[in-house]
Amino acid sequence: MFLAVRFSPAGWLNGLLLGLTCSTALPAFADTDPNLLTRNTLTGDWGGLRHQMDQSGIKFTGDYSGETAYNADGGLHRSTRYSQNIKLGVQFDLSKLYGLDNAGKVQLTINDRRGNSASEDLVGNRLPIQENYGGLYTRLTELSYERTLFTPALNVKLGYMAMGNDLGGLDSGILCNFMNAGFCGHPLNMSGGSGWTNYPNAHLGVRVKYDLSSSWQLRVAAFNVDPESNGNSSRAWHLGPKHTTGTVVPIELVYKHAGALPGEYKVGYYYDSSNVDRIGSDKEVSGRGGHYLLIDQAVWSSQSSEGRSLHAFGQYSSASEAASPFSKWYGTGVVLYKPFEGRPRDTVALGYGRAVPNPRSREMQQNAALANGTMSPNLDSAEQLIELGYGYQATPWLTLRPNVQYIIEPGAFSGQDIDNALVLGLQVKAVL
Repeated sequence: MFLAVRFSPAGWLNGLLLGLTCSTALPAFADTDPNLLTRNTLTGDWGGLRHQMDQSGIKFTGDYSGETAYNADGGLHRSTRYSQNIKLGVQFDLSKLYGLDNAGKVQLTINDRRGNSASEDLVGNRLPIQENYGGLYTRLTELSYERTLFTPALNVKLGYMAMGNDLGGLDSGILCNFMNAGFCGHPLNMSGGSGWTNYPNAHLGVRVKYDLSSSWQLRVAAFNVDPESNGNSSRAWHLGPKHTTGTVVPIELVYKHAGALPGEYKVGYYYDSSNVDRIGSDKEVSGRGGHYLLIDQAVWSSQSSEGRSLHAFGQYSSASEAASPFSKWYGTGVVLYKPFEGRPRDTVALGYGRAVPNPRSREMQQNAALANGTMSPNLDSAEQLIELGYGYQATPWLTLRPNVQYIIEPGAFSGQDIDNALVLGLQVKAVL
């Protein structure tokens, strides 16, 4: 039924987004609880209506993220850039609504993005300094149906959705203790070298999860590949593809273990059946693939302070060198939860990442420079990233994350000689 759906939003939709957003500035009118500092959401319980609707099977969600970045040294220019994302969603629990067993859930999500890019305007690097930048318009991000099928171990979701919601990232959320998109989300060379798309780009697809045991899970999906719809505001409300080039199929094996030192491990492979141009050649590549490994492992847990622990994470991803300008990604780091006794929900995060350009792309840049009678700059073999941030949980619904990013060899992908950049940032997240 999803193939036949086409959205043509009018002014009422933008008005709804504006109204819900502006209502956050007047929380006292949205909740009878006067204590803004202790409730879980900014807009509260709406005088009890929100809780009543949730109990009936209609759950409203929303969040805001704002990311400000100042280039203090190096890069292209000294200045500041700001970007933001507002996400509004509603989930319909059909079992509660209609009194049926295992009727499933319908999820509707809308995103609105605005702002400017520190990477494009100030630094000139490949890995986005602000993870919420890109696709600056209002769009439908998800319209999906999900339910268990035949057995509680089998869960199926189909419809219009982003691939990264269920595959390619760590379920623990440890990577989004960082502001740079090189960490937060899935490794970016997946989208650079296949039809795998970055959130909030969504496509028609189906996702299957099967619990092999209490610790092991298999995930398989198939998504339509439609490059002309990615970042295209005219396609913001069109569920059907404009120009299908193929299908991308990811397969992921997940292992999770509990205990004093819990951990999460993912190994995945993906294949895109699309025919694309081979880098440095007039021939085409028939199909592109890649693989990845993701790890989140607790390495220390305090015996005297509950909730205080140190987690280490690792990322490795390799994409097809025939057609991907971004062939490999390596990432590693640590996150300390509850760094101080009086701050149980604060975090300290330190990460290092290395993004490797495709040697074919580098060779093309060097040949182009020689053809123009200029010398190609002597660049390192990769763009590197170091980020240090502190997550301050100001209230249950508000997180402030000041951070420092150091970008090494910002021009590695563009072939430009750009000085290393020091970027000061602030990420603000609010649960609406």
